[in-house]
Order: sequence, then C-alpha cells, then structure tokens
Amino acid sequence: MIEPHSFAWLHDAVSWLLTPALAALLLACAVAVVEAGIAAGERFHGLRRLREGGDVAQVQAIARRRLERADLLARIPPMLGLMATIIPLGPGLAALGAGDPAQLASAVTVAFDATVLGLVAGIGGLVIGKLRRRWYEETLEAMENVQEAAA
Repeated sequence: MIEPHSFAWLHDAVSWLLTPALAALLLACAVAVVEAGIAAGERFHGLRRLREGGDVAQVQAIARRRLERADLLARIPPMLGLMATIIPLGPGLAALGAGDPAQLASAVTVAFDATVLGLVAGIGGLVIGKLRRRWYEETLEAMENVQEAAA
C-alpha cells in the first residue's frame, strides 16, 4: 500500500504550480484582448496594405506567424485552466475530509475561476484564428487573381 506521506513532496511541487498557472491564465486573457485589437486593425487596414504590396510570400509568412499565435492562444489556456482547476481540488477535498467545508468552498471557487479564464482566452484565440484564416485566404486569393489577370 502507498504511504500517504511518502508523496507529500509531489503534492508540494504540484501546489507550487497553481500560482504560475493562474498568472499565465491572466496573461493569456490580456494577450487575447491585444490579439483581438491587432486582428481588428489587420482586418480594416493591414490586409489591404499587404494586398496592395503584392508580395504573396510576405503575406504567407505573416499569415503563418499570426495564425500560429492564435492557434497557441486557442489551445494552451484551456489546458492551463484545467491544470489550475485540478490543483486546488486536492487540498479542498482533503479539507472536506477533515471537516473544513470553508476551505473546500475556497478551493472550488479558485478552480471554477481558473476554468473560466482558460475558456475565455481559448475562445478568443479560436475566434481570432478562424477569422484570420478566412481573411488571409481571401487576401491571398485576391492577390493571385490580380497576378493571373496581369499575366
């Protein structure tokens, strides 16, 4: 049988991850807001300038970088949110077993807040990525049509 105290170091190490995970989630939400602003500027001004520039390779390179950022934003925050959801539940359930429902309530609150932050940032990244993908495809298609018409 596994001794409960033999893995106390593991619990301590995992508990240490909660604060960085929550900080990363807050940062991801801020990045989602910034990316939304960049995407709006891109849609109303940037893509037109890129199209007028006529350099398909440059547009493809920019699109690749911006889509990668949006994809990372769509994938990583939900994982961090899950991690920051599970970490406080262990001590919360232990507190419930010790007869301290207030500590369980606190742990569950942190867990749910972390889940929401992860989903908000992930949804932002997903929406931005889908919109950008469509905008860049339309821009590249328009550029190719101009090149074909000129040829």
